[in-house]
Amino acid sequence: MDSIVHFREATEKDIPLIQNLISEIWPKAYSHILSDEQSGFMLDMMYSDTSLNKQISSGHRFILTFVNDSPTGFASYEIKDGGLCKLHKIYVLPQIQGAGVGRKLIGHIITRVKPLGMERLELNVNRYNTARLFYEKMGFFVAGEEDIDIGNGYFMNDYIMRKTIV
Repeated sequence: MDSIVHFREATEKDIPLIQNLISEIWPKAYSHILSDEQSGFMLDMMYSDTSLNKQISSGHRFILTFVNDSPTGFASYEIKDGGLCKLHKIYVLPQIQGAGVGRKLIGHIITRVKPLGMERLELNVNRYNTARLFYEKMGFFVAGEEDIDIGNGYFMNDYIMRKTIV
């Protein structure tokens, strides 16, 4: 039997689910890139109850993904001016990476934002994160680099990646 992938927009009530997912996904994604101290700082900065509530209330749309009714990941995006959709987060459980769920999640977001006049999808990815290869397979290209001071002496050293929405 084939797996059924579906999506649902998250609300404030889903914050514990998002936090549970990121607690499983983050270590695999970043343990080889970030120190434990920086990981802890960033998790608190981006995934505390207060931070997630603020993101949702300020217009970040969170999409949860499910495979056969089991939560498997999430993404968040924001509609910007000039036809730009900023993809802030996209995470899928390590055990299902490579199964097409991330590709379907990006496709789902595109089907939501294209009718709103969005022409470009843009994201940041750590320069040492192998997820860059996934994004390139999805049609993204490196449009630039930036080093973002996130406080406490830490920086996010990122590529800016862009994809034209067709």
